[in-house]
Amino acid sequence: MKRTLCIFILMAAFARLSAQNRPIIAFASDTQEPMWIEKLFLKSNHNLLATKMIFNDVDQLHPNAFFILGDVVSVGKNKKAWRNIDKYIGQLVKDSIPVYATLGNHEVMFNSKKGITNFRKRFPDYEPSGYTRVVDSVAVVLLNSNFGQMTVQEIVTQNKWYADKLTALDNDAAIKLVIVGCHHSPYTNSSIVSPSEAVKDNFVPPFIKSKKAVLFLSGHSHNFEQFKMQGKNFLVIGGGGGLHQPLKKKEKQQADIATSYKPDFHYLEVSRDGETLNILSRKLSADFKSFSDGYSLKVGK
Repeated sequence: MKRTLCIFILMAAFARLSAQNRPIIAFASDTQEPMWIEKLFLKSNHNLLATKMIFNDVDQLHPNAFFILGDVVSVGKNKKAWRNIDKYIGQLVKDSIPVYATLGNHEVMFNSKKGITNFRKRFPDYEPSGYTRVVDSVAVVLLNSNFGQMTVQEIVTQNKWYADKLTALDNDAAIKLVIVGCHHSPYTNSSIVSPSEAVKDNFVPPFIKSKKAVLFLSGHSHNFEQFKMQGKNFLVIGGGGGLHQPLKKKEKQQADIATSYKPDFHYLEVSRDGETLNILSRKLSADFKSFSDGYSLKVGK
């Protein structure tokens, strides 16, 4: 009996150790400093501190890669807007944590050419037609959802690249699962920003069709939301530091699964277990002293 108990304890300890040693991917969105005009409509809440603490917590987590889903800064063309973020990204890179990002609307605001130039200085891996990074057999596909700033040809080129890439990943035995990310959310109950019909039309159908794509991530809505459409999961993770956005009245809301989890500030931690993704939202405490494990779910093929 004692021998059996000892074996059970050792197996449980090994399982915990194995889980802790799994490669981790971190995601955040909307880390931008609030603009003065936004403060006329939305309440500020130590937003700069929240962003700093998110980057610090990611640094302590030490993921294998960190992805930011747009609106990294308030105004991309403004070099001053990058000062704090440059420090935070610099620290992560110094600590051997690769940082990747895709464009949000704030990066292309007022002067898209200058904004994109500044953006690409920080994220040289970015490609206008989309790009992919693989961590622990999980492919992360990042797309540009600023359709209003794109030419028809740019949209066609990205859509073709995206469809071809998902097909290639589906046929690649080395890839177990696929995560798709962009800035604008196809589904959200935010009363400030609307769901993106362009994302819904251009990005969602290939994601639904893909055999290995199991998680669609976005921001723009400064909330945490979960939607399940045609059997697949869509998460909104816009809690990187921007001003928290109120939600529509209940009678006008889409079916958000995470109705009771609405932290102002949060980021996502993802790891793979076989053909399943373990997803955990890390939330900042109301007193801004620490992070704790919040909402969690598992998704797979």
